[in-house]
Amino acid sequence: MGAVNLPIAAGLGALAAGAVAYAVILPLLSGERRAAQRLKAVSASVSASATRGVTVNRREQVAKTLNEIDAKSRGTKVTLELKIARAGLTWSRRTYFAISALLGLVIGLVILTATENPFAGLGAAFAGGVGLPLWLLKYLRKRRINKFILELPNAVDVVVRGIKTGIPVNDCFRIVSREADEPVRSEFRQVIEAQTLGLSLSDSVLRLYDRVPVPEVNFFAIVINIQQQSGGNLSEALTNLSRVLRERRKMAAKVQAMSMEAKASGGIIACLPFVVAGITYFTSPDYISLLWTTDIGRLALAGCAVWMSIGVFTMKKMIHFDF
Repeated sequence: MGAVNLPIAAGLGALAAGAVAYAVILPLLSGERRAAQRLKAVSASVSASATRGVTVNRREQVAKTLNEIDAKSRGTKVTLELKIARAGLTWSRRTYFAISALLGLVIGLVILTATENPFAGLGAAFAGGVGLPLWLLKYLRKRRINKFILELPNAVDVVVRGIKTGIPVNDCFRIVSREADEPVRSEFRQVIEAQTLGLSLSDSVLRLYDRVPVPEVNFFAIVINIQQQSGGNLSEALTNLSRVLRERRKMAAKVQAMSMEAKASGGIIACLPFVVAGITYFTSPDYISLLWTTDIGRLALAGCAVWMSIGVFTMKKMIHFDF
C-alpha cells in the first residue's frame, strides 16, 4: 500500500513543480513581464509629464497674474482725489482748493503785517496755499498708512480663521469691515461696496492697493488674485502672508531702534548752528548782526544755508531705510 502511494505522491509533486515552472518561466519567455514593466514605466512617465505640465501651467498663470497686477499699478494716475482719499479725508476738489486759498490768504496777511514786505507776504501766501496743503495730505497719508500696516496682519488672521471654519471669503471681509480698527475697517468696507457694485474680489482688492499703495497691501492683492485665477489653498497662503507682514514689522522696528542714535546725532548737529547763533545774539548782538546787515554776511549766510541743507539731506538719506 505504501509502495503504491509513493509513486502517486511523486507524480503529484512533479505536477506541482511543473505548474510553478509554467507560471514563473513562461511570462519571462513570452515577454509578458517585460511588457508589464514597460507599461508601468510609460504610465509613470505620463503621470510625471502631466504633473510637470500642471506645474508649468500654474507657474505661467502666476507670472501672468503678477504681470497684470504690475501693469495695473503702474497705469494708475495719482489724481488730487486719490491723494485726498489716501489721506483719509472726505474732501472734494472744491473743498480742497477753498481750504488752500484760505490758508494762503491768512498766512500771507500775517507775514505781510509782521514784515511789511509785499514780496515776503506773497511768498508766504504761495507757500501756505500750495505747499502747506500738500504737506498736510502727505503727513495724514503717512500716519494713516502706518496705522493700516499695524492692523492689517490682524485682519488677515481673521480672514484665515474664517476660511478654516468654512466661512466664505466675502463674509470674512464683511467681518473685518465691522470689527477691525480704523483705517482697515473703512478700507475693507469699500472693498465690500465695490463687490456690491459688480466688481470681482480681485479687482476690489486692486482698488484697495490704489488707496493704500504700500508693499504689504500689494502682497495681499497678489495672494487674492492668484487664488482667484489659479486656485490653491487660500488659508495657507494668507497664513504665510500674515507671518511675513509681522516679520517685516519687527524688522522695521528693529531698524528704527538701531538708527535712533544716528537720528539723534543728526538732529543735534542740525540744531547746533541755530542754538549757537541764538546764544551769540543774546550775548553779543552787534557781533553777529553783521551776518544780515552786510553783503558779505548775507553771502556767508546763504552759503552756510546751502551747505547745511546738503549735510542734513545727506544724513537723512543715510539713516532712512525703505521696506
